[in-house]
Amino acid sequence: MSINSEDYHIAIVGLGYVGLPLAIEFSKQYKVLGFDIDVSRIQDLSNGLDKTREVSNEQLLSALEKSPKENSGLSLSFSESDISNCNIFIVTVPTPINKFKNPDLAPLLNATSLIGKNLKKGDIVIYESTVYPGCTEEDCVPVLERTSGLKYNHDFFCGYSPERINPGDKINTLTRIKKVTSGSNSQVAAIIDNLYSSIITAGTHMAPSIKVAEASKAIENAQRDINISFVNELAIIFDRMGIDTTDVLNASLTKWNFLNFKPGLVGGHCIGVDPYYLAHKSESLGYHPQVISSGRRVNDLMGSFIASKIVKLLISKKSPIINSKCLILGITFKENCPDIRNSKVIDIINELKQYGILIDIYDPHAEKSQVFDEYGIELIDKISSKYESVILAVAHTEFKDLDLQSCLKDEKSVVYDLKSFFNRDLVDSRL
Repeated sequence: MSINSEDYHIAIVGLGYVGLPLAIEFSKQYKVLGFDIDVSRIQDLSNGLDKTREVSNEQLLSALEKSPKENSGLSLSFSESDISNCNIFIVTVPTPINKFKNPDLAPLLNATSLIGKNLKKGDIVIYESTVYPGCTEEDCVPVLERTSGLKYNHDFFCGYSPERINPGDKINTLTRIKKVTSGSNSQVAAIIDNLYSSIITAGTHMAPSIKVAEASKAIENAQRDINISFVNELAIIFDRMGIDTTDVLNASLTKWNFLNFKPGLVGGHCIGVDPYYLAHKSESLGYHPQVISSGRRVNDLMGSFIASKIVKLLISKKSPIINSKCLILGITFKENCPDIRNSKVIDIINELKQYGILIDIYDPHAEKSQVFDEYGIELIDKISSKYESVILAVAHTEFKDLDLQSCLKDEKSVVYDLKSFFNRDLVDSRL
């Protein structure tokens, strides 16, 4: 099979943190349809507004203008019928976990079914969504075959190229991160690799199979999760010893091969989720992963550890607990980014509420409506009260200019810094 690159018409299915930057880059060389079922998202993007802030309004509007290059340019749609003219489909929808911490493939399989209904002979479907090894061919391909009536690797073909977008990172952007590619046979693998090579300046790595490419993504984030869980466990141990974890890590970093990981909350769309996908697949094969599961347990405990620490600090200063007011600075899963997916700040909030503590949350980056829809929490517009406790949860740059003392009720108030962000003389304790 072969598709002439001049005839590529690419559909990017899912226009979030991953899909939108990808659509814009491909549109510089190919005809691209950016598709999303969220009507309001398409309307915002059509007006040049990207609420994820992954691309600037100027970049977006420029991509939407008529392209000077023939057979290129970006169009947007929420109408399923519009993707029927495409011959390459790239899936960039979320792959979350459910309340039982099992993979939730509903968004992925719904997108797959939609594509299957519009699949034609010779078409290629590429998945970028993070999954467990085997998911593309064992879960998605049967849906494509059933909904299209076509035969895999005979009538249509698949590939997997894991996304490596780092939300909020303006240095390690899409084109500057080496891309892993793969295909359902050697010919398709070469086509897919050449496709990504045309936009990725950092280069590509062609994996020998789709399953290998899937596994490579899963272990990237599991590795970070395990390393962070180690320093989180150290933070718990050192807290009992009465020594500062940051001081210990700074001393250890003087050795050339000591790994620079810091303790903290582990949430977000990848690191806090992907290990569960890998563990799920492992358990389905009869092996319960010890190290991966242990790391997840430690990281999931951090919210309750931090809340307990706040209560102990308040008690040590003979400050009231019940009905005391706590200001939490930041609710996004990382600094200088509006992404609230799987934010573990929620764990701290829920734990503190059980102690009878009243919570205010201030975050200049988070979208208020999204936070309310996702967590049922109303963010405050500005800091105007006095608090018995203040928690720096997310190291947004704006917080550097915050006058901490003006936020505190009295000398019994406590400040806890999760990120070693503030001058240590201004805080009572650091993680």
